[in-house]
Amino acid sequence: MTDLNDLTGSTDLTGSTDLAYMPATEALNRFRDRSLSPVELMTAVIARAEAVESKVNALAERTFEEALAAAREAEARYAGKGEAPRALEGLPVATKEEQPLAGRRSTDGSLAFRDEIADETHPVVTRVQDAGGIVHARTTTPEFSCAAFTQSRLWGVTRNPWNLEFSPGGSSGGAGAALAAGETTLATGSDIGGSIRIPASFTGVVGYKPPYGRVPAMAPFNLDTYCHDGPMARTVGDTLLLQNVIAGPHPLDAVSLRPKFTLPERFEGVEGVRVALSVTLGDWPVDPEVEANTRAVAEALRAAGAVVEEVEVPIMRADVMEAAMIHFGSVFGPYVTSVAAEHGDLLNAYALDFAERSAEAARESGSVMHGLELEAAIQATLGTLLDRYDVLLCPTTAIPALRADDDYLSTKVVIGGVELDSYLEAAMTTVFNIASRCPVLSVPSGFASTGVPTGVQVVGRTYDDATVFRVATAIEAVRPWTGRPLL
Repeated sequence: MTDLNDLTGSTDLTGSTDLAYMPATEALNRFRDRSLSPVELMTAVIARAEAVESKVNALAERTFEEALAAAREAEARYAGKGEAPRALEGLPVATKEEQPLAGRRSTDGSLAFRDEIADETHPVVTRVQDAGGIVHARTTTPEFSCAAFTQSRLWGVTRNPWNLEFSPGGSSGGAGAALAAGETTLATGSDIGGSIRIPASFTGVVGYKPPYGRVPAMAPFNLDTYCHDGPMARTVGDTLLLQNVIAGPHPLDAVSLRPKFTLPERFEGVEGVRVALSVTLGDWPVDPEVEANTRAVAEALRAAGAVVEEVEVPIMRADVMEAAMIHFGSVFGPYVTSVAAEHGDLLNAYALDFAERSAEAARESGSVMHGLELEAAIQATLGTLLDRYDVLLCPTTAIPALRADDDYLSTKVVIGGVELDSYLEAAMTTVFNIASRCPVLSVPSGFASTGVPTGVQVVGRTYDDATVFRVATAIEAVRPWTGRPLL
């Protein structure tokens, strides 16, 4: 494992003028004092994308000319011409292609929909644009966002900027890769089983799964409690900035929460904060490098004044996967199956396998009720634990990364001699889609010997977003991540 401040193959950005990696919060300050123009930032981000996209392949769509025109309009606002600057004025934001943008292609990563054009815009994308964020690109996903890697017959293979032999994860893999490669300043993602947090961990960025209902989604999946849309960025502060823009009730999402909750911009330290540490979350086998980096984060929090205690979490991996697959077989799997019935020859093998596995789990369970009983037991276990602690700290994934060119249909993931039934079990994220009201931030924890990052999840009590960001802010302060891939 490699420490966050000893990044092999990276460049220290302290005091750097590399605009493509400038934090959004810093860029906004410099826009306001007019020491930096939105046009300069957008130009740098576009140049970076043009330099690395042939290697990373993170962008499904580029709208660079329109973005530069919008940046010039933002520049005028900061110069006092026209209306006042808005919350994200002039910042490059890459949105996940799964989140539709009216008038643009809406493929869901599938050849079956390669010619579809969206007639409406996702609430998250609307809020980014209404706040002055500039959507200069849309990011790649696996087909139907149903994999923990990012590759498809439509877009090809998206690669991890830290080591191109590995995947950036999925399903928001293009977002994570684009952030890590300097191709965007902010990004949006979505998370049905870890799809924000897995790529955040694999690419060394920050990803937030808000509690269910905090951020509006589109029908019908807004009614699926596993589904969340959320922000991704390179720092905790940037993630908070975007979260505050996209959160809040929406008239088209009946489950979006009222009133809007706004995170504070600053937090106290973590002195006295009670942190439950669980490396294995019950019985997950965990890679030694992931474990070491997780423990290093726990020690850093302890040194910062937090009360860190290692705990047993009696949640079984098999129960989590069974509950999740019953759920997917009842909700998400049938959607994929319906597309396959008409376009099966166009779909990726992993998408067909996911639909088949989830449908089989739903059939074998005999009823949705069995899945709900499993979910209730998992939620009760976490609820009891978080009644005694302010947050739970655990790895985001049990392994540092997945290979980029594998669809993991025949390849088995083996961790510490334990062969997983499905590679999806390597993600320690789905348990918190079951416990969907718990806010979860994935932040970098270190690096593996392969050069790819690892991550930890900071899990909060239901709807306690602020404490999760407070603890993550402390982690960032005591173990800053300051490098970037050399591409």
